[in-house]
Amino acid sequence: MTVLTVNQKARFDYEILETYEAGIALFGFEVKSVQNGGANLAGSFVTIRGGEAWLLNAAIAPYQSRNTPAGYDPVRSRRLLLHKSELNELIGKTAQKGLTLVPLRVYTKGPRIKLEFALARRRKKYDKREMIKKRDIERETGRNL
Repeated sequence: MTVLTVNQKARFDYEILETYEAGIALFGFEVKSVQNGGANLAGSFVTIRGGEAWLLNAAIAPYQSRNTPAGYDPVRSRRLLLHKSELNELIGKTAQKGLTLVPLRVYTKGPRIKLEFALARRRKKYDKREMIKKRDIERETGRNL
């Protein structure tokens, strides 16, 4: 399993409650671009529309700009491949107030490209400050030892 890209801010901005794994429906040249590190999950999110899960605002740069089809949109919506039971579970859980679906990382699993996303709750500003303080204290104790 090779990690191709990670959403750096997700674990800081959100409290992760549960993680899920899904396949991503990509074009062939997008697969090559993702394998070469051309994906960016910053600012992206997962939503459920019409009984299907979609990855929105994830930027995948063209593999070769000269050979990319005309009208290619790097931040287009991409369908996520999930079982119906997983979709029904996610629909029920995201109906709760304050819960959202956040992509965490893109990785390979065998010949397939997978997305790990999480059911998460947004952290408040004071929670973020507490995390920063704890991290600083741990860093200081590590230096002192």
